[in-house]
Amino acid sequence: MTKKVFRCTDYYTLVLLKKFLYLSFRAYLSTNLQSMKRTFYLLILIFLVFFAISFLTNILGSINPNVSDSYALSGTLTGMLPFSFFIAYALMSIPSGMIVQKYGEKRSLIVAWILAFAGAMLFSTVPVFPVFLGSLFLIGCGMALLQVALYPLLRVVGGEEHFAFNSVIAQLVFGAASFLSPFVYSYLVTHLAEPGPYEGFVLRLISNLTPDKLPWVSIYLVFSLVSLVMLLVILSSKFPVVVRKEDEVVGAWETHLQLFRKRVVILFFLGIFAYVGAEQGIANWISEFLRTYHGLRPEVEGARTVGLFWGMMTVGCFLGLGLLKLMDSKLVLGIFTSAALIILTATLFGSEKFAVFGFAALGFCLSVMYAIIFSLALNSITKYHGSFAGILCTAIAGGAIFSLLIGRLKDMMGLQLGMVLLYLPLAYILSIAFWAKPIVKNKTVLKANAD
Repeated sequence: MTKKVFRCTDYYTLVLLKKFLYLSFRAYLSTNLQSMKRTFYLLILIFLVFFAISFLTNILGSINPNVSDSYALSGTLTGMLPFSFFIAYALMSIPSGMIVQKYGEKRSLIVAWILAFAGAMLFSTVPVFPVFLGSLFLIGCGMALLQVALYPLLRVVGGEEHFAFNSVIAQLVFGAASFLSPFVYSYLVTHLAEPGPYEGFVLRLISNLTPDKLPWVSIYLVFSLVSLVMLLVILSSKFPVVVRKEDEVVGAWETHLQLFRKRVVILFFLGIFAYVGAEQGIANWISEFLRTYHGLRPEVEGARTVGLFWGMMTVGCFLGLGLLKLMDSKLVLGIFTSAALIILTATLFGSEKFAVFGFAALGFCLSVMYAIIFSLALNSITKYHGSFAGILCTAIAGGAIFSLLIGRLKDMMGLQLGMVLLYLPLAYILSIAFWAKPIVKNKTVLKANAD
């Protein structure tokens, strides 16, 4: 009798245990699936933000000739457009790091998209030149805040072990948007100028809201919509708490001043300054150069060439990643910069075919420079990497200064000779390949085999 009772008890215990395990597994699976879905959603959202940043940022090179014509601007005043945008990076990069650390990623992203929406909407509503300068500054402030907030968030959401891979994906998405935005602009301007009988509702609405004599303003209506959509998506999303690594912590102003006393910090600050100056000095004047010296239309061939410039920069990233596994980063930097100097000469002083091909090829040459200079810089000091990164981001102001100087030189001696100024930043970048002495060098296949 006792034996039967024990058997009965064991049976019910086993049933209960199986049910418990089943329910536990089901709960575990449900929780993890929800977590995986949430992680995937946030990753897609972060990549979408990168796409939107690039879409809004790199359009100036395409619209510069139209803006210049619409407001009868001199070269100097045309150069004020990228100046107004990129000077915001100089003023906001370090404060942005402090803002994100104090108020968190979600609030910072919300503020950033409010600034971008306000800037785009303000100019769409009041399309006059002084307002345009203020709008570009507001959008620039928003973009600076976004970029500071995104990378630590990407590390936490995607996992530290996948951070390098996800960073490359982010760069590819960034490049894809830079490639796409000039073509969107070209489509808008050409279709608004010659509307067809069967245009869609969106294009008709944009046409009604765009001044007849300023069809290029339509791109800022699109930017307003993009910013508003991104703001609403961010508001409705939940973000994880980001615990910053020591290298990501932004120090006090005293820390930044202490770093600025180091010679190596100043040298690499000038390196980033030179790179962004060269990049924007090329991108912002491509369309105007092709119109002035080869008679190509800014809204068609000019916009296409600007798109190819950014597209080839994305392609170059792939090759650069492979080369960095085979060669020292300083050697890669030297090869690409030397090629850029040669191609720049052919582009500025060659035929129309050389110019169109050359501008795209310059995008390819520039593709590896920013990442290599940035990594060489951070690998050249032993501490305060978060503060140093903020200083390097401040050097993005080079995009403001060189574009403005080229515009000024355009007024004095012509755009062709004005763009000769680009030899200076490229020569400085080439010098980095010789004097940089990083504490940690990039690991190549040959080094790995030797180890």
